[in-house]
Amino acid sequence: MSKKTKTFLYNLFGFSAFYIPSYLLIMTFTTLIGFWIAGPAFIISLIFSPKFQYMNTNEGEKIFMKWIFVKGIREVK
Repeated sequence: MSKKTKTFLYNLFGFSAFYIPSYLLIMTFTTLIGFWIAGPAFIISLIFSPKFQYMNTNEGEKIFMKWIFVKGIREVK
């Protein structure tokens, strides 16, 4: 599997890990309906999910992660 594909999957799973619970919590504990559930869940997930990026460096292909709960940018192995 290429590093570009891994980066896409990491972003997808990271976003989904925050989107699905926030969607369910908003749906359960608020009176919002329709798009008004999905919108705030999207914003919450966008803020809290980790961001992964693929880069070509002098040492080869690498994946880096930036997250609000981790200081700085980290390399993913």
